[in-house]
Amino acid sequence: MSARTTGFVARSCTALLAAGLIAAVTAPPAAAVPEYTTAESGNPFVDGWYADPDVAVYDDTYWVFPTTSRAYREQTKLDAFSSRDLVHWTRHSDVLTTEDVSWAEYAVWAPAPVERNGTYYLYFAANDIQSDSALGGIGVAVSDRPEGPYKDAIGRPLIAQFHNGAQPIDQDVFIDDDGQAYMYFGGWGHANVVKLNPDMTSLGTFPDGSTYKEITPADYVEGPQMFKRGGKYYLMWSEGGWTGPDYSVSYAMADSPTGPFTKLDKVLAQDPAVAKGSGHNSVINVPGTDVWYIVYHRRPLSETDGNHRQLAYDRMYFNPDGTIRRIQMKVRDDFTDGNALGWKTYGGSWTSSGGAYRAGGSAGGKALLDTNFGDVTQEADVTVSARGGDAGLTFRVTAPAVGTDSYRGYYAGIGADGTVVLGRVDNSWTPLRTVRVPIAPGSRHKLRVTAVGPALKVYVDDMRTPKISVTDATFTSGANGVRVFNTPATFDNVAVGPAT
Repeated sequence: MSARTTGFVARSCTALLAAGLIAAVTAPPAAAVPEYTTAESGNPFVDGWYADPDVAVYDDTYWVFPTTSRAYREQTKLDAFSSRDLVHWTRHSDVLTTEDVSWAEYAVWAPAPVERNGTYYLYFAANDIQSDSALGGIGVAVSDRPEGPYKDAIGRPLIAQFHNGAQPIDQDVFIDDDGQAYMYFGGWGHANVVKLNPDMTSLGTFPDGSTYKEITPADYVEGPQMFKRGGKYYLMWSEGGWTGPDYSVSYAMADSPTGPFTKLDKVLAQDPAVAKGSGHNSVINVPGTDVWYIVYHRRPLSETDGNHRQLAYDRMYFNPDGTIRRIQMKVRDDFTDGNALGWKTYGGSWTSSGGAYRAGGSAGGKALLDTNFGDVTQEADVTVSARGGDAGLTFRVTAPAVGTDSYRGYYAGIGADGTVVLGRVDNSWTPLRTVRVPIAPGSRHKLRVTAVGPALKVYVDDMRTPKISVTDATFTSGANGVRVFNTPATFDNVAVGPAT
């Protein structure tokens, strides 16, 4: 329709509305673009031990398909998670099981979802084959719904042998703008790319007649992921050992989906203050925008079991030349998702509801994140319900246990009687400073602490001028959390990060 015709239609509709000859129709509001700095309702963003997430966007819904991170022989089923806002997630259990794949027994890994012509495909690895004589490799299952159930499409592995030294695992499927589908895969330090035929269940060939092209970049271990932005092809992959803290993500850029791929940088690695073993990623691009997220698994700092991995996502930004900025694992929780995943409580009663974290009155109940910050800025919105007690932030915490002062670290709180208190705790309470401020029961206040070496500062509402500033070098690092003392309280918009 031309601009001239569009203007005519608009004027005609306006006249008819004015004459009362047609009814006004209110268009439904457009869905808000999920543009966050991280998983602002908290990482992990779903409950349970999961790894190797791959993603898809089907219509207006985001889907995450991960490995179920259990003991080796128990990895026989796959779950999926869906969300329309990247905040509230629905679990879809057993979308694919070994009962649906005659040749698969265990080690069902790294599902890769894609849709084509109304059919949903789920590529997966099974049996962790160690040689060409073993049965297993990369399979493909199909369904008429994103949530499955998925059934084996061809009754055998699609890729059943090693090629160019690559173990057939960790597949990722990418459909280019011209409609050609590619699969990237490979473990044991080698990566291959193959073409998928239009049926998505058989392999094509390249112009030179080959089927498997090796594209291994420097330091590659496993977990390839392909995406396209601004006409450039981005290959990401995992390095290091999957059970170790050195597991990480690097990337390359190319002008072709088959490379060559030259390593540019390591963009995601462990943060000893936040999590370790961060790798095997995928990426989400919010449709119609240049908003991107990296979705990956990581291991909590206090966990030593290799399979204790969790799903997380953080924002991914690009430089003007298209290169990817190094990714910061941020610590946020606004409790909008209605849960408190990643928090561990020590005494008291704790619930996440109404977009906040709520604590009943107790003699020192606390909730901690599995972090280990030294120099730190930590803040939250705190509402103290009753006079006679206080509530606030704990930081540099070690050796936590149930009990009023059963931990080592620092605590900064506000009381509804108009006090701000900072103290040191070593299984006993040592006040460091108390000041008076106007605080009333039920009023909400932003509380912030900064700790840089021995310099400790407490801010209330005014984030420019500290209410308390002291020097104490007793504790140097530890976990972060929230605490109540003899009053119910509500916490919201928790954020923890490097000192600013």
